[in-house]
Amino acid sequence: MAGLVLSGHASGGAAQAQPMAAGSALFQQRCKACHEPAVERAPGLPELARRPKDDIVRALTSGVMAPMAAGLSDADKEAIAGYIVSTAAAATPKPPPGAGTEMPQIALKTGPIGKDPKCARVPPIRPQAGDWASMGVDERASRFQRNPGLAAADVPRLKLKWAFSMTGGGQPVVVGDWLFVTNRSGKFYALDARSGCVRWSVDDLVARTTPMIVRSKIAPSGWATFIGQSDRVVRAFDAQTGKELWRSPMLEDHKASLLTGTPVVAGDKLLVPISSIEEAAAMSKAYVCCTFRGSLAALDLATGRLLWKTHTISEPLRAHRESDGKTLTGPAGAAIWAAPSLDTKRGLVYVVTGDSYTDVDTIGADAVMAIEIATGKIRWQHQVTAKDNFVMGCGPISATGNCPTPLGPDFDFGATPVLMTLKGGKQVLVAGQKSGLVYGFDPDTGSLLWKTTVGSGSALGGVEWGIGADDARVYVPISDLGLVFAEMRGIKTPAPAKPGLYALDPANGAILWSAPAPKAPCHYASDGEKPSACARSLSAAPAVIPGAVFEGGLDGWLRAYDARTGKVIWEYSTTAQTYDTLNGIKGQPGGGIDGMGPTVAHGMVYVTSGHNGAARVGSNGVNVLLAFSPDGK
Repeated sequence: MAGLVLSGHASGGAAQAQPMAAGSALFQQRCKACHEPAVERAPGLPELARRPKDDIVRALTSGVMAPMAAGLSDADKEAIAGYIVSTAAAATPKPPPGAGTEMPQIALKTGPIGKDPKCARVPPIRPQAGDWASMGVDERASRFQRNPGLAAADVPRLKLKWAFSMTGGGQPVVVGDWLFVTNRSGKFYALDARSGCVRWSVDDLVARTTPMIVRSKIAPSGWATFIGQSDRVVRAFDAQTGKELWRSPMLEDHKASLLTGTPVVAGDKLLVPISSIEEAAAMSKAYVCCTFRGSLAALDLATGRLLWKTHTISEPLRAHRESDGKTLTGPAGAAIWAAPSLDTKRGLVYVVTGDSYTDVDTIGADAVMAIEIATGKIRWQHQVTAKDNFVMGCGPISATGNCPTPLGPDFDFGATPVLMTLKGGKQVLVAGQKSGLVYGFDPDTGSLLWKTTVGSGSALGGVEWGIGADDARVYVPISDLGLVFAEMRGIKTPAPAKPGLYALDPANGAILWSAPAPKAPCHYASDGEKPSACARSLSAAPAVIPGAVFEGGLDGWLRAYDARTGKVIWEYSTTAQTYDTLNGIKGQPGGGIDGMGPTVAHGMVYVTSGHNGAARVGSNGVNVLLAFSPDGK
């Protein structure tokens, strides 16, 4: 539907009322079906209203909502954003169920972040043992920090050292005393890891991916970083100065595609996973479903030139049925949501794929794949769930015409697989699925060695964003959020929700210990449409150090567990207080912990509180990056 034309000729109150009315009308036409009330993973209007206006405009222009905003003018998008944020003034958040009485109701913040605190000096980057320079720490994506700068015995002494506000902040990485973090506000920051002051920032980069910092001669300083933007473009920067080195071409022209998984460096190549939100775009009756196919792209590290691109679906696209006057096509889907992991010994990169969007069969969805780094050739692939055909919003009352039949459970992969070496030298590739199953594969052939049911599974986990591993155990967070929600509403479920942290033996998949998520109070405001308060699901990826595992929950709690027993040795509610942040926000609230989880480096623990995943639980519009150290020193 064409966007409304906004006139600028009215005056006074009428001039303000006309765009507001147009924004309301456009919201009803384009957005209401998914956001009021919220449908599945879509945020509700109260949550959207807590976001900065510019963030909403950016999402409609180049972000995840761009397919739904097709045909709208810039003025239309401004009007929609203006209407959304205007609803915040009329909404007074209710005290969340289960919240303690020890703190006042939080006034949620909106609008731009305050003034950045500039560092007095900018020293050169000096790497140290114990750097966390990529999403998964090492090429096998273990998330195991071998030299954390603090012992497990020091963990109970952790206290907050500083806090920094940003919209939609992701997982930081640390090299020496430098910290790098992206966010959806459009700012890419380089901070002092100890104090949180800003060494430099880039102001036009919207991303949810984690930076990767590497030594490279392509940067004058000898240090480069590579960021996958939401708009399917990768950019390279000198990590010392923030100067842009190159910008890739757009890696996928499908309007519903985006980059969510972090690119990884493999020798002279940068490997970039490509995903999409076509399963959300297909909720619209006007959308013709579906044509997107996930892929892995290899770029030249020095120039950003595309070297090869391998699609995860190999079957030809074909028309398969008519619906509401539309010709539907497939197969489609098999997005790569997570960062790849590397196996340089075998010359392979491992990826996991998302679900199918249509009822045309494909072996590429819900699969684990090994791809040759040199050529892009698929060495092997193993599909674990066939016919997982899923489009959001489908069900008994759906009228989109795009829903596959039968509808799958949405049990795709969103967690990077981890390559582990067992005693005796044998290796196993471990992958966790939203079904709640964890698998062990032979990395040479892709054959299944074992599988273990850990969670009960749901559309938002099972295993959602990541697993971790040391040399002896695999650590598996379980979300089971759909079942948690149902139980909170008193709805009988086919299986019990099993949110918590679990340790598995990588040799055979045996569960060594389990630590169910505690039923503890949380303090953020509910969005009024979901029972979001105290959803104790563990969706984020963990961080592992010798003797301890850090894991955050959607209820805002960050905990450390004894790696041998699963006993909680430290916990901190990121929502039990507000924060006066380094960049000038007073009373900044925390929220749920989601996405790529904590980072541990040089005696400090970093985590983003407020939401950067898919669950949209505990989101407050503006995230807060929290830094902890023993005794806060």
